[in-house]
Amino acid sequence: MSYEHIITEIRGPVGLIKFNRPKALNALCESLIKELDHALNGYEDNNAIGAIVITGSKEAFAAGADIKEMYDKTYMDVYLSNFITEGWERVSTCRKPVVAAVAGYALGGGCEIAMMCDIILADETAKFGQPEITIGAIPGAGGTQRLVRTIGKAKAMEMCLTGRMMDAEEAEYAGLVSRIVPADQLLDDAIKTAKKIASMSRPISMMAKEAVNRAYETTLSEGLLFERRAFHSLFATDDQKEGMKAFVEKRKPKFTNC
Repeated sequence: MSYEHIITEIRGPVGLIKFNRPKALNALCESLIKELDHALNGYEDNNAIGAIVITGSKEAFAAGADIKEMYDKTYMDVYLSNFITEGWERVSTCRKPVVAAVAGYALGGGCEIAMMCDIILADETAKFGQPEITIGAIPGAGGTQRLVRTIGKAKAMEMCLTGRMMDAEEAEYAGLVSRIVPADQLLDDAIKTAKKIASMSRPISMMAKEAVNRAYETTLSEGLLFERRAFHSLFATDDQKEGMKAFVEKRKPKFTNC
């Protein structure tokens, strides 16, 4: 499939997706979301891919949903079509780890897509925000929920009620961003990080991702039980045997992803 609004590339074990609507600061139109969904499905089905990187341009990761596509819709239009649902949550349901490389604006839907990723790397120009309130709306793709779980109620409430943007330094301090990377190294660092993840056992990295995400979905006791059972299940894998044997033998493990 040829894409109009995204660019895809495979770099070894890493699948790269780059938003490509420069004139619209990578605003997330319906066709872009469909292309993103298709690309992610392809990377998930490709056994050679161990991790995924999503990025935008120097000016914007994504400056939000495309307002031109929604400003004249009615309640029945959005309700019956389940607007901002199909395809929008695909990043969050990826089993393979996803790294966001954010430069410039990550606003509205762009911030929400970034938060669906497992790791956010940002350069010094990155700005995160949920400015929907300034145009008579509220976040619709998880902004009020994921932001609270990530940076806490106080900052999330301020951002959602005032539209204030958070710069990279504050985002890292608040826990939204994993690391700040120099602008000229951002994509390379994101690819390097994804390759590091992809060098691990694929099924075990998926289990680690599931266990960490479970912490947001359940109580501590249930989360601990989930983690323990996942840990126990690893002893049925060849990669657990290889990894621990390699450690004992003081050599690098050779994972076979099974």
